[in-house]
Amino acid sequence: LWLNSSGGGSLVEPGRREISRVPKGGWSATDGLWGSKLASKFYGCSNSSSKFLDSGVMTHPDRYLMIVTSGGLNQQRTGIIDAVVAARILNATLVVPKLDQTSFWKDASDFAEIFNADWFISFLSKDVRIVKELPKIGGKLWAPHRMRVPRKCTQRCYLNRVLPALVKKHVVRLTKFDYRLANRLDSDLQKLRCRVNYHALRFTDPIQEMGEKIIQRMRERSTYFIALHLRFEPDMLAFSGCYYGGGEKEKRELGVIRKRWKTLHASNPEKERRHGRCPLTPEEVGLMLRALGYRKNVHIYVASGDIYGGAKTLAPLKALFPNLHTKETVTSKDELAPFSKYSSRMAALDFIVCDGSDAFVTNNNGNMAKILAGRRRYLGHKRTIRPNARKLYSLFLSRGNMSWDAFSSKVHMAQKGFMGEPKELRPGRGEFHENPTTCICENTDPKTPTKPNPRSEQGLINGTEGRKAITEPTVANHTNEELVGSSAEEDDASVEKEDDTSAEKEDDTSEEKEEIADPEAEDDALVRPDDPELEEVLSD
Repeated sequence: LWLNSSGGGSLVEPGRREISRVPKGGWSATDGLWGSKLASKFYGCSNSSSKFLDSGVMTHPDRYLMIVTSGGLNQQRTGIIDAVVAARILNATLVVPKLDQTSFWKDASDFAEIFNADWFISFLSKDVRIVKELPKIGGKLWAPHRMRVPRKCTQRCYLNRVLPALVKKHVVRLTKFDYRLANRLDSDLQKLRCRVNYHALRFTDPIQEMGEKIIQRMRERSTYFIALHLRFEPDMLAFSGCYYGGGEKEKRELGVIRKRWKTLHASNPEKERRHGRCPLTPEEVGLMLRALGYRKNVHIYVASGDIYGGAKTLAPLKALFPNLHTKETVTSKDELAPFSKYSSRMAALDFIVCDGSDAFVTNNNGNMAKILAGRRRYLGHKRTIRPNARKLYSLFLSRGNMSWDAFSSKVHMAQKGFMGEPKELRPGRGEFHENPTTCICENTDPKTPTKPNPRSEQGLINGTEGRKAITEPTVANHTNEELVGSSAEEDDASVEKEDDTSAEKEDDTSEEKEEIADPEAEDDALVRPDDPELEEVLSD
């Protein structure tokens, strides 16, 4: 098997150069391929503290919070999680969130068609009071007061901005609710985030059963399998501004897509790839996995939309790993029919399979990748691989000039800190959904077996004995539709600036401290564009 060595990857046809032959069997060593040896020392722990009062004590009877999510399935998931926390901060009853039905994804599904609403409500009943619909208040139906909070709004921000409107109007509807809550909160609120994310949000029975059926069929093919979130769709590639070796045809086709968004400026493809901002090509993903030690006979489930270039683009990956599968290849059309017309339900199936895989590989750091990375950390640090694109770039360029063993060794070195090991990311780094350190405990006594998560899914108990009510601070009265420029927003900006500065400092020493992973530095360019429609395209 001979593969090309172009920096662009698998789309190059003319002038292909040969590199060292990739071993057919891969490495014989299997340590660490399917899990971390250190994982048994860590466990998910999202129980609330004794200071966290029962919702029956905290909830004001005449406060209702409504939210409208934004983006694709996983971006909406982050909004749902944060909506529960926002309701708790405001001591309000949460109305089951309304899903985004009008964006790029154009999925008309409501909350109860994606998630188990009854479980969601009952599981969180001790934390936040949740109702399916806004009831009549005082015999009449109140019109909600519409407003929007800034990105990364802090706890004080909600109390300053939203609470006065809630007290006055009784019902507040927060629009475009995505990333509207600060990354850093107090411990009990972070743990509430984890209870929502990892326990309360269950897919409906039909979605869950279909996802588990796909996992079962993958396991019938192989004891272990990899799930690969490839993210090599035309829109994703066009936004990246990268070049993938497809000549003038590729530049013309992706250039047309880029013109849809006025916010995209001309980019330097070589610079973008050198800085690790380009998704790996399918061939490069395959080479990385083979270099890490995965054998040719490993089965891979590919979670992705339409691949740019189709079967031709996937051919080099298929040459390295012939056993490629998708939900369409392991199920029948009749089985997928109830889901195939709904983008969120199809994305939910991929989410379930990726979550249930023995090794999960993500080729970008969007919402699905971050949520799954955090979930897999919480549930036992299951092997989760994110390509260190910046360091792999130079290896792919020069791989034709080194032996396979040398290439493999260098890939192992490049991937240190990007394999889903415990404590790869320092507490507070990255999005909380990706790095939920507040909710992961370490068993420091080797004689004591690792405890399971203390909050059982069969029911959560938040006792109220001996607890004192949490009083609300005096707040200013801001009730306008769009509130901007408060001190709370400045606080958020200072936190972000602090994070950016830390990222820059770590970036300067990345070569010396390979064990420190700082994925946050490159993520914003891919995940947080200014153009709303583009953001929706890339959100999952």
